[in-house]
Amino acid sequence: MKPTVFIHTNHKQIAGAIVSQHSLKRASKTPDAFEVKILDINEYPYFSEMDGKSYLRGGKMRPWQFEDLQSFTPSRFMPPELMGYQGKAIVIDPDIFAVADIMDLFNMDMEGKAVRLIHKPRKDGNGFDRKTSVMLMDCEKLKHWKVEESFRSMFRGELDYVDWLSMTQEDDSTVGDLDEVWNSLDVLTPETKMLHTTRRETQPWKTGLPVDFSRGADSNLKIRFMALQRKLFGKEVFGKKYKANPDPRQERLFFALLKECLDNGMMSEELLRSEMKKNHVRHDAFKVMARTKPLPPADKMEEFFN
Repeated sequence: MKPTVFIHTNHKQIAGAIVSQHSLKRASKTPDAFEVKILDINEYPYFSEMDGKSYLRGGKMRPWQFEDLQSFTPSRFMPPELMGYQGKAIVIDPDIFAVADIMDLFNMDMEGKAVRLIHKPRKDGNGFDRKTSVMLMDCEKLKHWKVEESFRSMFRGELDYVDWLSMTQEDDSTVGDLDEVWNSLDVLTPETKMLHTTRRETQPWKTGLPVDFSRGADSNLKIRFMALQRKLFGKEVFGKKYKANPDPRQERLFFALLKECLDNGMMSEELLRSEMKKNHVRHDAFKVMARTKPLPPADKMEEFFN
């Protein structure tokens, strides 16, 4: 079984997931040595089945919104099951783009750990947060990860979403560290190996569109108002807008990769225009691609930063 990268997503982030998939193969010296699979939660009915029902998050019950931009996040724990609890897997968010060879991560020594990920100090100075948006996994050691069971337990108030996503229930001795360059949060430098455009309001392909995500601190009233907009109009219409990314290089990286996806057939023009119509991709995407300078070859990406 080949090592596999899973890009977990929902229908709102499918364009980003396809670009991410392309970036992983493009950046690798041995693209045939691993597989890349897009893990779309639309293929697992229990995620949409619970739409509108209350689940435990941050100590409070709040409505689950399947149409939220981030509704895919619980699926990041699915790869071990999908791998039959065998081999190595990596999971990444659909807004993460490779600029280095993912095989370097696959070949990393697990040092006996079940998972390797980034630990960031908490702002209050009390311990660390585990960034589960990029994980290197030894699937055989994660047989206790059963996502549907855990997902449903949130709606019974037995498992808090925050605890699950930060893996507070895991044995510390089984979780190893990972260098931040493999999950570089909105920072693109020559040292970056995978760029994570984690500031949702400045994701380069969203500029100017109505914001279609809720934050953990948002009120239930605001969440339900966003849901009402989706019911009435099929998309968010009122509210804040996505802002331009402050780093021109991040916009260039994404749109140059997107143009390559169109050129190589990984994404059709029909799909892209459909995503634009749904407000999943900014409406001037073709104009942005037309003015975007192509990327250097993968083995000369240092030129990108000159």
